[in-house]
Amino acid sequence: MYQDKVVWITGASSGIGEALAYEFARQGARLVLSARRADALEAVRQQCAHPQQHLVLPLDMSDSAAVPAAVQQVMATLGRIDVLINNAGISQRSLVQDTALEVDRRIMEVDFFGPVALTKAVLPQMLAQRSGQLVAVSSVVGLVATPYRSAYAAAKHAIIGFYDALRAEVFAAGIGVSVILPGYVRSNVSLSALTGDGSTHGVVDPGQTTAMPADVFARKAVAALARGEKRILIAGARERFGVLLSRLSPNLLARVIRDAKVT
Repeated sequence: MYQDKVVWITGASSGIGEALAYEFARQGARLVLSARRADALEAVRQQCAHPQQHLVLPLDMSDSAAVPAAVQQVMATLGRIDVLINNAGISQRSLVQDTALEVDRRIMEVDFFGPVALTKAVLPQMLAQRSGQLVAVSSVVGLVATPYRSAYAAAKHAIIGFYDALRAEVFAAGIGVSVILPGYVRSNVSLSALTGDGSTHGVVDPGQTTAMPADVFARKAVAALARGEKRILIAGARERFGVLLSRLSPNLLARVIRDAKVT
């Protein structure tokens, strides 16, 4: 399915993005690896299958002005973009009352406006090709918001809505649009999450110790994308139950979340 396809992954230096890079490379894709740190991206590239055919392209998703030049570089180097995986993001661990508005804005910039900017910049190339896959990595929290993650939940909810609308708009052009909804996946997401004053949380969530390994998640995600699935929920039974409750009984879900121990 992905042999010789050009797959651009943001947030590729660690966690879910790194695992996706290894899985797509294993399937023969040519990768564009983006994140802020070039050294970390280079380390990932070297561990991928066929490292010589992958491009390291540092990109800060909060800098929308840098996006058009990045797209131009990919097109000049590889000639096309077949799959875009908007995975870069930053989480949150703070109460609403303790969170500065600047922190809310930063989270929205990285988790929503950055992916929107990159999607808009890549879309003309895919429309010209009459093919492609646009993918956003959202979160179960985008459907089931929990305490200490208000801005993160808002951003992840927003990207679901944006991609749902986009899917209908580009269907006739042969472009697939998918949203991946991870539950707990083993990563550094809680370590780098922002607190109310913008400092990093620096603590591993208790749920991370029993979370799904990132490589297992990546295999499931890529297989679902190859099948053309639109909403891809990859989560444990508890998280799946929460998503089901959000559809069937929002009032009951509100009580469950209110009484749950969330850190």
